[in-house]
Amino acid sequence: MSSQPRLAPARAAHVRLSGVHVSFGGRPVLAGVDLVAAAGDRVAVVGENGRGKTTLLRVLAGDLPVDRGEAHRSGSLGVADQQIPLGPDDTVGALIDLELTAVRRALTRLDRATEALAEGRSGADDAYAAALADAEALDAWDADRRVELSLAALDAVDDRTRPLGTLSVGQRHRVRLACLLGAGHQVLLLDEPTNHLDAAGLDHLTERLRAHPGVVVLVSHDRALLADVATSVIDLDPSSDGKPRVYGGGYAGYVAGRRAERARWEALHADQVAQRRRLADDLSAARNRLRDNWRPDKGHGKHTRATRAPALVRAVHRRQEELAAHVVDVPPPPTRFAMPDLPGHGGATLLRADGVTVAGRRARPVDVALDPGDRLVVTGPNGAGKSTLLAVLAGDLEPSAGSVTRARAARIRRLAQESDPPGRRTAADLYDLRLARSGVTGPGLHELGLIDRHDTHRPVAELSVGARRRLDLALVLADRPHVLLLDEPTNHLSPTLVDELTAALASTKAAVVIATHDRQLLRHTRSWPRLAL
Repeated sequence: MSSQPRLAPARAAHVRLSGVHVSFGGRPVLAGVDLVAAAGDRVAVVGENGRGKTTLLRVLAGDLPVDRGEAHRSGSLGVADQQIPLGPDDTVGALIDLELTAVRRALTRLDRATEALAEGRSGADDAYAAALADAEALDAWDADRRVELSLAALDAVDDRTRPLGTLSVGQRHRVRLACLLGAGHQVLLLDEPTNHLDAAGLDHLTERLRAHPGVVVLVSHDRALLADVATSVIDLDPSSDGKPRVYGGGYAGYVAGRRAERARWEALHADQVAQRRRLADDLSAARNRLRDNWRPDKGHGKHTRATRAPALVRAVHRRQEELAAHVVDVPPPPTRFAMPDLPGHGGATLLRADGVTVAGRRARPVDVALDPGDRLVVTGPNGAGKSTLLAVLAGDLEPSAGSVTRARAARIRRLAQESDPPGRRTAADLYDLRLARSGVTGPGLHELGLIDRHDTHRPVAELSVGARRRLDLALVLADRPHVLLLDEPTNHLSPTLVDELTAALASTKAAVVIATHDRQLLRHTRSWPRLAL
């Protein structure tokens, strides 16, 4: 990674990746990544867990060398990753000073250059002009005020004497993000910056990123942030040629472009498979003709048929060569998510909760009634009891007061936020066992489009967080529930899968309850009834 020694104006900020390859332990993580972003560009990085999103940010930050290709960056750098760079005994003020190092250094250089200019030292004019340009590039004089504004907007601790060890993980990350938003860096690299932010904090982050004059490269599962902020998207998920794709036109352009790319990929692969099948059929037909004519029956025409044998042999050889030369070099596209046909229920009310409370978790009574095919979105701040309510409705938690009534024979299943502890059984084993227990026939695990063929036969303990989350969803669907209770269903899922899941939930015959903070999901389900806790 190369960078200019002096600070550059925001308009000169840029990042560039050319043919970047990175492998860990012989396993390719980034393969042929090309990316160019200039001032005013806000690039979203998307892809399933394990596709190399954080690795790409580390390459851009200069923390990780590439195996092949080039990486270049111009402009001062601010990075918000998942690690806080100071220890628990350091203070909030120390973290602010660390993140404003470039600002402090620029102002110190300007003070020294001013003194040299006043004293009439040789070369002082040029040194002063350079120092002033650096300070102006960062708008250094206003940096502390911008940090204070962001601390307030993000509901972050502003007491500079507080030790970081006395703050929660979320509080520490909010302090750091406020510093980065106020520091004036020309290049911002942000890894999941929406974690630990409330609605006001999300609005402030969105506003500041849209106003950022330099380059922003953003990794996030928050589709609403991507829709509101991104000017382009780099997709690290598999493609027809194995290379990442860059889509312009913001998040909407990515969604449309990805859909078109997927259609082309499926058509190209299908054409190649069909061509190979035709060649195989031609070879089979030629062999049949050879077999039928190689040893002609006694009687009329036997000599005529025998003289055709050499031509038939040549035809078989030609068909064999054509089939051997034909290569299906386009890999099969990943399977799309296919929601099983969840059943409706012939009864009236499937599920009813009256005056439900849970001691220490949900003090105010809640009433819920679900009929077949109903839709409901449960909203509320952290700690309001959304997960608690879904656990009570599913029968996994007994209420302290109130009652829950469930229709006879109604299957009610809940997708919890946390996965069960992973074991050594494979994903396929768990799914087949669930099907056997439920007594319901259904598609195989791979046919759901949630787990790829490689992961289906791996122990669950070896799967990524995202793959385990997809397996959890598959296990819930295996029971063919009449009522589907989904607690933050978009966590750890790729944007493509989330869009497919959202569309499927809108059309299923099952009753669906969703508890979520996902702003894009809330936008997509704006017509659903709401229960605010």
